[in-house]
Amino acid sequence: MQINDTPGLVAKRKINLFGISVIAALAGFIFGFDTVVISGANQPIKDLWHTTDISPWFHGVFIMSMALWGTVLGAVFGGRPTERYGRKKVLLWIGIFFSISAIGSALAQDPYTFSFFRFIGGVGIGVSSVAAPTYISEISTPQTRGRLGAMYQFNIVFGILIAYLSNYFLQGVGGVNDWRWMLGVMAVPAILYTVLVFSIPESPRWLVARKKDDAQAGDILERLGVSDAAAAVKEIKENAAQEMAAGRTGFFSKKYSRIIWLAFFVAFFNQWSGINFILYYAPEILERAGLASKESLLNSIAIGGTNLVFTFVGLYLIDRIGRKTLLILGSVGYIVSLSMVAYAFYIHATPAFLLSSLLLFIAAHAIGQGAVIWVFISEIFPNRIRALGQSFGASTHWVFAAIITLIVPVFLDAKNGIFKDNPWPIFAFFAFMMLLQLVWVLAKVPETKGVSLEDLEKRLVEEQPGK
Repeated sequence: MQINDTPGLVAKRKINLFGISVIAALAGFIFGFDTVVISGANQPIKDLWHTTDISPWFHGVFIMSMALWGTVLGAVFGGRPTERYGRKKVLLWIGIFFSISAIGSALAQDPYTFSFFRFIGGVGIGVSSVAAPTYISEISTPQTRGRLGAMYQFNIVFGILIAYLSNYFLQGVGGVNDWRWMLGVMAVPAILYTVLVFSIPESPRWLVARKKDDAQAGDILERLGVSDAAAAVKEIKENAAQEMAAGRTGFFSKKYSRIIWLAFFVAFFNQWSGINFILYYAPEILERAGLASKESLLNSIAIGGTNLVFTFVGLYLIDRIGRKTLLILGSVGYIVSLSMVAYAFYIHATPAFLLSSLLLFIAAHAIGQGAVIWVFISEIFPNRIRALGQSFGASTHWVFAAIITLIVPVFLDAKNGIFKDNPWPIFAFFAFMMLLQLVWVLAKVPETKGVSLEDLEKRLVEEQPGK
């Protein structure tokens, strides 16, 4: 896809493409906010509904992980409507789901109603992790795909930081109902996002490949600054025709085995780094290190801020040094930092040492897996099955996120947890998993930067060994 080099058109393309990508990526902001805002409601809900007195499993299922099980459902089934109805319509419904979830969770009067509305928000998150990266990858150029795709991750991280800040500043506003304000405030960005989605165009690749609307696709490509929109449409049509001529190969077939395993393992290792465990339970982890409740919320903001700063670094580097290099750097950072966290708990080190170790972990994640995962999954699958591939990768990610979040109270709970006295083995295990990730990245992960989606298909699918 060639871009016109006329200065005025280049400027126009960058403004339009960037703006459209930001709106789509705002789903990531709500995703990040919703993911972490529960950390501020964790203890108040325990006190209000005595959920851990029932059992740590009850609290893990109905309070902490219910949104993630909704996310799994949304990720598993989000690919079908994204392919059938288009990227834009699905992005719009995501905003509606987020809005309903925020209001319903804030007004819930019992753990079961609360978990229902958290589940609805989780469905929105799961579908957004399919539709938004798919949309952004399809409107981007090979040169900008990494940066624009990683904006989804940036918005996730920005949402996480705002959630931590919101939790901190809303503490004390509503007394025992602080947590309702923390959850309900998410309705504001959710409604704003829903309104903004009306202004973005449909994916031109979807219009050509699925709706057969070459004229509208060509018009959108011209508005994005493509110098020869007709040629770009022709290339997309030819690629779609080749896929059709090759037959309706099933998704779980030998033809796609390499990219399926790549998507599975990048998502699998993302969660076995312990990132969601630390983000969800940051205040509780810091309290275990000897910080008071207010201090732990404040230091959670430091975690969110570090995540944001180093996500900028990842955004800067992803199209320069590539996805594989970032994964290697992140893996090394994970191993070092998680070992430090485990050691800090083992020797009962100072809170300052533990916090610095956690911040190093967050920095490693932001530069490595955080910057890479959604870009990598969205670009390795062929056009015809991209949404389904994104759905597979995202659902793998969320299944393991839900499992980890579900079982953490069993290990971490101060009263009944297996490691209630000292949780260092949890972090040692995560460090070992990141050692395995490093081996996998070095041995199996290809570099994808600067390659068009159509050329990536040739490299990863058509030319794979044994075909």
